[in-house]
Amino acid sequence: MNGTTDDEAVLRAVLDRWKAAVDGHEPELVAAQFTEDAIFQGLHPYTVGRPGVAAYYASQPIGLKAEYRVLETRRLADGLVLGYLDVDFSFTDRPAIDVNLSVLVRRTQEGWLIAHYQVSRLG
Repeated sequence: MNGTTDDEAVLRAVLDRWKAAVDGHEPELVAAQFTEDAIFQGLHPYTVGRPGVAAYYASQPIGLKAEYRVLETRRLADGLVLGYLDVDFSFTDRPAIDVNLSVLVRRTQEGWLIAHYQVSRLG
């Protein structure tokens, strides 16, 4: 496997866990995919740390689902991977929202976790 393939595999491992927790409406499990000091910017004001991530996802409606596609990856340093993604968030009662997502995942003692999460809604 080349570096790009390895980097995408790292991202997918983290994001598959994130997606499963989002789809299952498990805010604490979503937050567990982030570092303790993660900077999180969803579609509301930013927060730092797992409690803010959990609160954000607890406020999301039951039935929210996430589908992502990795667009780009970069290995910024050993133990640090940047990912740029297209994500569709679907709901049971309204049209889906398409966003661009940048994540920075960091290797920690707990494994690979999201250290930075930034959503951009275009259009």
